[in-house]
Amino acid sequence: MTPLETVHSFIQLATSGQLDEAVALCAEDVEYDNVPLGKNLGRQAVRDFLSPMTEGVKVEFITHREAVTGNVVMNERTDRFTKGDAVADILVTGVWEVNDHGQITLWRDYFDMGQAAAVFALFG
Repeated sequence: MTPLETVHSFIQLATSGQLDEAVALCAEDVEYDNVPLGKNLGRQAVRDFLSPMTEGVKVEFITHREAVTGNVVMNERTDRFTKGDAVADILVTGVWEVNDHGQITLWRDYFDMGQAAAVFALFG
């Protein structure tokens, strides 16, 4: 897979709750830097962080723009979280690095914590 295909596959798997399959696309020492919230290092840490956000919640990553340079993928997107009748959107810019083995080694998301508060409210 190309770096873009790897990122697309990861997003599709993660947002559909297939977290084991999603993190299998990551290097063992993957770094997920959720910039306002801090870093998660390693596959299990990424899975543990994503798990509560996908249980009982519909998650969509709506990509508006993306660019690829070599093994770096950048996307501008809206991350939408739906729980019951409640919907919360966060505008996100993501940076992804994929190694020569087709594994994600870095996933860094930038977003406004003010918008994230609406998502946190969904989770109680």
